[in-house]
Amino acid sequence: MVERKKTAVGGGAVAGGGRRQGVRTWALRVGTSIMVWTMMMQLSSMPHVWQPRLTCFGGRGRDPNSTNYSILESKYPLEGSRTSPPALIPRRVYKSNGYLLVSCNGGLNQMRAAICDMVTIARYLNLTLVVPELDKRSFWADPSDFGDIFNVRHFINSLRDEVKIVKSLPNKFDAKVTSGLFSMPPVSWSRETYYLNQVLPLIRKHKVLHFDKTDARLANNDLPTKLQMLRCRVNYEALRFTPQIQALGEKIISVLRKNGFFVVLHLRYEMDMLAFSGCTHGCSDAEINELIKMRYAYPWWKEKEIDSESKRLEGLCPLTPEEMTLVLQALGIPRDTQIYIASGEIYGGEGRLAALKSAFPKIVRKEMILSSYELGPFQNHSTQMAALDYLVSIASDIFIPSYDGNMARVVEGHRRYNGFLKTILLHRKLLVELLDLYHEEKLSWDQFRNAVIEVHKNRIGLPTLRKVIPGRPKEEDYFYANPQECISSPKTSKFQMDRL
Repeated sequence: MVERKKTAVGGGAVAGGGRRQGVRTWALRVGTSIMVWTMMMQLSSMPHVWQPRLTCFGGRGRDPNSTNYSILESKYPLEGSRTSPPALIPRRVYKSNGYLLVSCNGGLNQMRAAICDMVTIARYLNLTLVVPELDKRSFWADPSDFGDIFNVRHFINSLRDEVKIVKSLPNKFDAKVTSGLFSMPPVSWSRETYYLNQVLPLIRKHKVLHFDKTDARLANNDLPTKLQMLRCRVNYEALRFTPQIQALGEKIISVLRKNGFFVVLHLRYEMDMLAFSGCTHGCSDAEINELIKMRYAYPWWKEKEIDSESKRLEGLCPLTPEEMTLVLQALGIPRDTQIYIASGEIYGGEGRLAALKSAFPKIVRKEMILSSYELGPFQNHSTQMAALDYLVSIASDIFIPSYDGNMARVVEGHRRYNGFLKTILLHRKLLVELLDLYHEEKLSWDQFRNAVIEVHKNRIGLPTLRKVIPGRPKEEDYFYANPQECISSPKTSKFQMDRL
């Protein structure tokens, strides 16, 4: 019994010593883990430790050490992936003059350009920008928020060396929000001096200013180069789509690329565009009445009485699918070419695409590549669907818009920026004349084809200077269609902005 007792007591001492040793080991491991974690967090704040900061999207097949990166080479990780996060660039320290709230209006690309302008204005006036609010009143009534389309975290972090961006106003402004913020639409096509002399005093007075319209509120030309460069930086670097949109866009591109050469046709023959523009060429009487009714239903569409035929002859209407079929054939697009249709629902349904499908059997749309399960979350969200088309349009071998709306122009500029990728800019006014002459049998097919080729031989997105028309900004070339300040000197760092 005694022997057993001693053994028991000895065993207890050993067990106690083991527990104390275990505690010391555990404490050592915890301390080491904390130290390692602290070091990692310090390293992550240092530039280029985790990975280089992407400068911009660039042309396909470019040298990765150049100032451009390919949109296909830039594989953005999905949320929750195990890749290391990019290093945060140093924050710009400045005294904010107030907060700027903006409510963007229009479709995806109209809002995209506006966001670039608003960031630039906030930077110039030393403001704090609240993440923009997107349009929910347009024809499609898309409920998408900024974070449903763009990567909010990347947007904020990638611009932290220029401007402070917050997700919402601080709570101290709750009373001001309740009583009503000071709101105004800035004057369209304004120079930076307008914002400095007219807008900044209002912000200093009210502390918070709300822009209730943002489209085309900054001039195309005669702005300081550093402001133009910042507009490009926001557009080509900071406005990255969400990982979900990016992944699906890359899947569409991958499928198309596996099958070879592909053309993107931005076919703007959609109900809202036809109703807004008053273009009814080729429509039935019932369709014309439906379009007129829609135009009158939207009070902010100011033009109501429209002469469709005169507008068409001026080249101010999107070409019909039937007209586009003849134009593509005249341009020499081979019959077996993959043609990706980038658009919403074509007015008149699939029947309006019959001629196009007959001439080009390899017609493709995103709904034919992605499953209903994959597209399900994007249904009834026109801006998110447009984002998918935008990615495919940027990556295509040739981009051909049937109308020079906001998407056509922004994509044109992005493709110029990516290395002057081929974009066929249709001369609709001359095309309408040629099409009518051909239909009236006043031109043979060979004459029609040769004329179309001759008209467009210098309209393929090559380097050119923007057209400037003093006093008529709506008629001059759009900045985002040709951001020449950002692409004229490829060896210059695109996004370094001098401190104001």
